[in-house]
Amino acid sequence: MINHRILKIMTKINKNYKPTQKEKFMNSKMKEYFRQKLINWKKELLKESSQTLNNLQNENEAKPDITDRASEEIDRSFELRTRDRERKLINKIDAALQRIEDGSYGYCDETGDPISLKRLEARPVATLSLEAQEMHEKAEKRIS
Repeated sequence: MINHRILKIMTKINKNYKPTQKEKFMNSKMKEYFRQKLINWKKELLKESSQTLNNLQNENEAKPDITDRASEEIDRSFELRTRDRERKLINKIDAALQRIEDGSYGYCDETGDPISLKRLEARPVATLSLEAQEMHEKAEKRIS
């Protein structure tokens, strides 16, 4: 079994590198590309989350006008819902990073087939191929 941590150290990718259909699917360069993409996305989300926390702590002064208070409460509620969605996304990013480590990243959980590079570029946390995702959505519509 290849030690993926050593592989990461050995795999350097060019800043302009983009995975292509011509290369072997999920080769070490491709894995490193998506690993970096996921890590950068996670850093960005954590930075935004930290900024939100600072903003919420700084906005503790009570507004005298009831309309201002209501507006501020709506904004705060919206911000917290957004951060909760981002927290869930961070969990998905961590799961995707783990899949890169264990070698299952980029393969559909349902079929085991490769997920298209186009889909992974658009949604790096994807666990289903487009076809499998569409089947899930159709099944959900039939149930509802």
